[in-house]
Amino acid sequence: MTGLAILIPIALGMGLLGLAAFFWSMKDGQYDDMDGAANRILIEEEDEA
Repeated sequence: MTGLAILIPIALGMGLLGLAAFFWSMKDGQYDDMDGAANRILIEEEDEA
């Protein structure tokens, strides 16, 4: 029973940490351009050298 008393707060803390990381990535703009990375792989870059 004491194991649950230790594991439940740890699980809740890890969940809150993951949620905070998700909101931080949304605020940082990680999900603003979802199609840009898929399109950039198709564009050929010319060497200027």
